[in-house]
Amino acid sequence: MTDWIASAAAAATAARIYAKAAQAKVGATIAPSGKVESKLADQQQRLVHGFAWIATTAEAIAATADWAARGQGAGRQREIDVLTLRIGVGEYLAQLIGGVPMSQNEYARPGELGIADAAATLAADEAVKTFLADGNTAETRLALANLLRGGELPDEALDDETMDMIREQFRTFAADRIAPNAHAWHLADELIPDAVIAEMAELGVFGVCIEEEFGGLGLGKLAMCLVSEELSRGWICAGSLGTRSEIAGELIGQNGTAEQKAKWLPGIASGKILPTAVFTEPDTGSDLASVRTRAIRQDDGSWSLKGSKTWITHAGRADVMTVLCRTDPNTPGYGGLSMMLAAKGRSEGTNFPDEGLDGSEIEVLGYRGMKEFVLSFDDFKVAEDGLLGGNEGQGFKQLMKTFEGARIQTAARAIGVGWNAFDVALRYATERKQFGKQLADFPRVTDKLALMVAELVMARELTYSSARHKDKGQRCDIEAGMAKLLGARVAWSNADLNVQIHGGNGYALEYEASRILCDARILNIFEGAAEIQAHVIGRGLAAA
Repeated sequence: MTDWIASAAAAATAARIYAKAAQAKVGATIAPSGKVESKLADQQQRLVHGFAWIATTAEAIAATADWAARGQGAGRQREIDVLTLRIGVGEYLAQLIGGVPMSQNEYARPGELGIADAAATLAADEAVKTFLADGNTAETRLALANLLRGGELPDEALDDETMDMIREQFRTFAADRIAPNAHAWHLADELIPDAVIAEMAELGVFGVCIEEEFGGLGLGKLAMCLVSEELSRGWICAGSLGTRSEIAGELIGQNGTAEQKAKWLPGIASGKILPTAVFTEPDTGSDLASVRTRAIRQDDGSWSLKGSKTWITHAGRADVMTVLCRTDPNTPGYGGLSMMLAAKGRSEGTNFPDEGLDGSEIEVLGYRGMKEFVLSFDDFKVAEDGLLGGNEGQGFKQLMKTFEGARIQTAARAIGVGWNAFDVALRYATERKQFGKQLADFPRVTDKLALMVAELVMARELTYSSARHKDKGQRCDIEAGMAKLLGARVAWSNADLNVQIHGGNGYALEYEASRILCDARILNIFEGAAEIQAHVIGRGLAAA
């Protein structure tokens, strides 16, 4: 009988060796002198991004193998866990050998990347051969789907009573207060009600990672993942409400003066102060070095903001804006950027009450519960103490410190959306009948349900792994990028499969499947588009 846990560990080692071969190929191509050359990295984008996806897939296999080993060690291993392991690892190994999907029509194939020999070596590994032959098969998918239909789920325990309680608490809240109302809020294009935000604040959503001395829970990124995942399983907008508080809390907590921390963090942690992140500009996108919004110091020491920002989430109800702006026009690129903490009044719709600040709403397909805005600053006043940390020219560095946490949190939101898609798909597949049978009795539907869950576990465990690195104080920008990259792909895939299982009804606005599809699509774009993530991962590892 196959020892699937031991085989998974061995297969993960083989997958990482394969990723190392891809790394060597990329390094020799874009960093021939040992340092990445940007021009070469741009020219060889397919190679760099293909390697990023290969490395991400290998790490997902390793994280899932670790998950299975922990479950076995704690005596929790069940048939559903072994089946999930076999299907997920078997599928991802097959992708490494045959071609990893980077998008719907782009694949990282070994031959095209110049690593066909390494792929052949991977395929010849004994543990890998076991998974290719008996891992992701029609029989294992059917067995897993039958257990899922019976109400079972793969192991979720985190070997930590506090973490398990957090998951249960927020799953219950989302099921009771978010999920039953989410579709109506979406269709009406309404903000999440203030009363629900107040309930979330009572649960500590906005202060998960803020230190206890400032009124937060003082927990880490793993706890933040659980909160974000479970709220997003109810609706992505609920899971995203905490994102801006997470970013602002980390910006101020890591970089603020003692006075700034005392002024802002308690209110953010309690939910009395709602922040919004104001970074992106209409013509810059991810090119933050080209930010042009100006902050000009006035004679009285205050600041005046001039410029335009776009894709600003929840700007109307926000009380404070974290604004990336240029304080030194004579210093090009990142060096002239600073971060401002700019107080503002709350508004309804596009009626922004502050002098010098106007906003216009961006109508969007999904992700509607907080609304998106273009903001225009015309001599908008920022207090003298608004410069984060009290020093100019540190804005980009300060922002970069938050990207790890933000991307881990986005990955967790993606996992929640993916579970939401599975929950709705499973319910429909067992309730809907065609030709005298439940939809879930048909093999192609069975396959979809099984793979939805197997991939979710793979992406989830990669996300949790990155959070654990962060909680240990380790640099994890690459791991966070991997988690976001894979999580977003899985969420979109699951949302699309959910619509397919629904058939024509999935395309109808009245069905939740249509909303989940629209919500899932944003995950591959915000907090760094998939192409940006892949470039960062590929370049970062090539220079390692």
